[in-house]
Amino acid sequence: MAAYPQGLVRTRDLSDGRRVTIRPIRPGDVEIVQDFVRHLSQESRYSRFMSQLNELSASKLKYFTDIDYDRHLALIAVAAAGAEEIEVGVARYVGLPQPERCEFAIAVDDAWQGSGVAGILMTTLMDAARERGFQSMNGTVLATNHRMLCFVRRLGFTLRGDAEDPGTVAVERQL
Repeated sequence: MAAYPQGLVRTRDLSDGRRVTIRPIRPGDVEIVQDFVRHLSQESRYSRFMSQLNELSASKLKYFTDIDYDRHLALIAVAAAGAEEIEVGVARYVGLPQPERCEFAIAVDDAWQGSGVAGILMTTLMDAARERGFQSMNGTVLATNHRMLCFVRRLGFTLRGDAEDPGTVAVERQL
């Protein structure tokens, strides 16, 4: 496992005046990750995981937080809530069998959607993937998730209907 990539930690002020810290996820983030997933609306959870779930299993939490920072990287956006920090968004990539390709996923807390945090997470994630040698980033988006489809199109992704699953759209961007 690579060392914690401290160079990816940054604080950003959003257009609405709120401040977030973008940082790589850590194994100790299990609780805030679970709280984040529980706090998402049912629609947001379904859009992210493409299944009905209310929380993550222990094995899924470990998979999401105990990462190598190279072939698997997750960046979380956290905001201060008193002395605690709460997760308000996450973007991750996981390397695919083809070494130059990775798959991404992103989720933002419903109350933070439209704040700009998704764009910050994704551009930081794409830069990190490029620095780690990935040449393309792929994803699968529900065909009914129009907001996400518009978002990735603005980021330069190409969209292609999935012949095997007409309910999803394959998205790809060269890095």
